[in-house]
Amino acid sequence: MTEGLFPRGRKVRVVSTLGPASSTAEQIRDRFLAGADVFRINMSHGTHDEKKVIVDNIRALEKEFNRPTTILFDLQGPKLRVGDFKEGKVQLKEGQTFTFDQDPTLGDETRVNLPHPEIFKALDKGHRLLLDDGKIVVRCVESSPTKIVTRVEVPGPLSDHKGFNVPDVVIPLAALTPKDRKDLDFALKEKADWVALSFVQRVEDVIEAKELIKGRAPLLVKLEKPAAIENLESILAATDAVMVARGDLGVECLPESVPPTQKRIVERSRQLGKPVVVATAMLESMIKAPAPTRAEVSDVANAIYEGADGIMLSAESAAGDWPHEAVNMMHRIASYVENAPGYIERVRFTPTPAEPTTVDALAENASKTAETVGAKAIIVFTETGKTAQRVSRARPVAPILSLTPDAEVARRLGLVWGAQPVQVSTVKTLDEAKKLAAETAKKYGFAKAGDKLVVVAGEPFGKAGTTNIVDVIEA
Repeated sequence: MTEGLFPRGRKVRVVSTLGPASSTAEQIRDRFLAGADVFRINMSHGTHDEKKVIVDNIRALEKEFNRPTTILFDLQGPKLRVGDFKEGKVQLKEGQTFTFDQDPTLGDETRVNLPHPEIFKALDKGHRLLLDDGKIVVRCVESSPTKIVTRVEVPGPLSDHKGFNVPDVVIPLAALTPKDRKDLDFALKEKADWVALSFVQRVEDVIEAKELIKGRAPLLVKLEKPAAIENLESILAATDAVMVARGDLGVECLPESVPPTQKRIVERSRQLGKPVVVATAMLESMIKAPAPTRAEVSDVANAIYEGADGIMLSAESAAGDWPHEAVNMMHRIASYVENAPGYIERVRFTPTPAEPTTVDALAENASKTAETVGAKAIIVFTETGKTAQRVSRARPVAPILSLTPDAEVARRLGLVWGAQPVQVSTVKTLDEAKKLAAETAKKYGFAKAGDKLVVVAGEPFGKAGTTNIVDVIEA
């Protein structure tokens, strides 16, 4: 058995979406070797049987590399789409009238079916509809319970099943569709490490999902609706992690508002100690090209300097022509940035003062102690993963080794900045913990004999919520 790919040489996580270009066992292994830490399974496409094979292929990496694998199941959510056209598509012209109705017959140049009755109740005169990711813009001039008459402001071709956005009003749609509920049940049966909830608008969406999950997996909320940004504080309080989903967010919000919104979300999430992933179009050109643009590299680097826990590839690794190169480029950018002068100072531009809890006080102390004594790593013993997350929140210079006896906790920590997870046997005493900490640090190349390490643990061992020790030892 391979001893394990430790260390990666970076703390930020690379999230790779799987799809047509990367779903076989060989392709998944290749993405892992290229630098992927977390695999995203998009539930918008494919069958449960197909997803089951993918899950098994990802978990097989654990046995080969002796390293926990992390799987993020991404639920589709209530994606809004237009109906079908007689010819498959039409050309909308500027200034023309175009009608959306509930007539299921095939559409033409004047009308199309809109199979979402909630839209008809919510839309008023003056509200916009953004079609095909915002490429086409129409504005409502007349609405009724059965018909929406619009005028085309930005023309273009509109084809079957194209998605649309309604940026000017909160649509009373549940964040979990019947399909999502079936997919969630499947994901939980497959021991999902994280579940992502799409198109969240309000905290009630988060609460509903968590009630269904019943603690069987942590929840990651995708922030891609203006309403979600307006309700950011309540949503952050309710969720376990968030994703800055810049694709749909950039359609419904002004493009120039997305960068400061991203910074706001990352900053607030970090202050709360909740993992935050930056996603969408990070290396977009690598869908077709073997190298990114310099602007894309800067975009990825900025997310890393902001201190995001994860940076995500979507179509680049799921359906692109260069999936291996895209994953490896993300890994290389992160590794270079994190080893550049001034990196940790820039990450710490975001203040994350300790909350008045014992675990936060010890987490901050561990980070400062490791810097002061020049420790090669911080070794955290954790039953639930919470202590490791609080140490990560301090963004220490030293790498974090998170030792846990629970395989599911180890996998979940794969999304947390710097918290390299290792599944170990349960220890019963502090002396056992210190010995195991030294052995693990040396085994995975974090330290050599004589190097200093900081240990964070709690007595009695094996019990959650007992973190009460910070100690300096030698490897």
